[in-house]
Amino acid sequence: MTTLLPRSLYGRLLVTALIATLAALAFAAVTIGAVLDRFVMRGLDDRLDAQIAVLAQAVRPDGAIDRSRLILAAPYDDPRGGWGWRINAGGRTIASPAKPDLNAMEERPRFPDGPPFARHHRDGRDPQALDWRDRDGPRHARSLMLATPAGPVRITASAPRAIVDRPLRAAMMPLLGSLLLLGAALTIATLVQLRIGLRPLKTMRESLAAIRAGKAKALPENQPSELLPLATEINALLAENAAALANARGHVANLAHGLKTPLATLALALPPHDPDGLLREQVERIDRAVRHHLGRARAATPGGAMRVATPLTPVLADLTNALGRIHADRGVTASVEIAPDLTVAVDRQDLDELIGNLLDNAWRWAAHRITVTAHPATDARFVRLTIADDGKGIPPEARAAALAAGQRLDERGDGHGFGLSIAQELATLYGGTLTLESAPLGGLAVIVTLPCPPAMP
Repeated sequence: MTTLLPRSLYGRLLVTALIATLAALAFAAVTIGAVLDRFVMRGLDDRLDAQIAVLAQAVRPDGAIDRSRLILAAPYDDPRGGWGWRINAGGRTIASPAKPDLNAMEERPRFPDGPPFARHHRDGRDPQALDWRDRDGPRHARSLMLATPAGPVRITASAPRAIVDRPLRAAMMPLLGSLLLLGAALTIATLVQLRIGLRPLKTMRESLAAIRAGKAKALPENQPSELLPLATEINALLAENAAALANARGHVANLAHGLKTPLATLALALPPHDPDGLLREQVERIDRAVRHHLGRARAATPGGAMRVATPLTPVLADLTNALGRIHADRGVTASVEIAPDLTVAVDRQDLDELIGNLLDNAWRWAAHRITVTAHPATDARFVRLTIADDGKGIPPEARAAALAAGQRLDERGDGHGFGLSIAQELATLYGGTLTLESAPLGGLAVIVTLPCPPAMP
């Protein structure tokens, strides 16, 4: 199932942290804005309610209005300021120069409790909030109904809505700037936290690289508590692999030791029955193989092969010169094209055996020409070695059989693929590959990838 989250832990933690931070900042902006709006509006309502309280003192108990108590003070005395009031009593209206338009008002109650003084009016009712829009823009008002013997008296005080909107906008700009700065600070803190928190994973990767390079045997135990179980399991797996490898090497060593004595006895008994020395040559060849594998069983350790750095140039030069002299009667020429300073993480004797088998096979079946090329592979951790000839090649349907262990096509009469299974086994042992393809020359191309010595981080 696909996911929108990145594949890396760093990316996933960063994305989720940024989403949470943005959500928190948006919630803070909305909440603080609402609080500021309520606070500023309450201040405006208090001013309007105070004016209503002053005007209510001019209403006599019988419903008449005492004009001597009506004081036209600032800002209600300016017809262009937008502040105004009016008193409606018995069909009569008394108003300031900028009187509220009752026909355009839309009643919207705010703060049902009202300011404290509102509970002391004669009818016990609180002023109600009113909002509407006229030709000068949005307006806000407070209105109070007084019950008198002469009928209800309505007192209204209004102000421009801009009185509230301007300070809100003025307050929101620095608030949003502060929230942006806070978001940037939280993002930086998140990046630092992720770098510090995920550093043990990087350290573990470097430790595993050191184990693969043969410079360490196990992961350090001083891991964070979350990674300690993983490190323990990896160390247990490494220990089991090391034990299994040691057991396998012990079996190889025992087998080699078991063959040494019979071979020595056979070598001593051969001279009367081997006048031309052919049998002795084969016995010596078997003895060299036994000694070689016995030496590998004694010397190799987990990761030890990766510590080897064998240059390719001298190996190819020695083998091509030797095989050129051995097969001089065939008239085959070999051209070698190799990138300078190429090294592989393969034991020198194993590399001689691997390349020697492939070159000997190519010399046996080439018509006139052999090409050997070596250069870094597409994956920079490997070297790509290609040995091609212009012989008959191996049909595609027979290549799998040629590489199968114990299946040599030359033993069945076709004469192709001697030593291919041994070369493939050695390449696989070191983590490489061996494949067969058709060569541009018309014969067989054997492509081998071998690991480079790993560079430590």
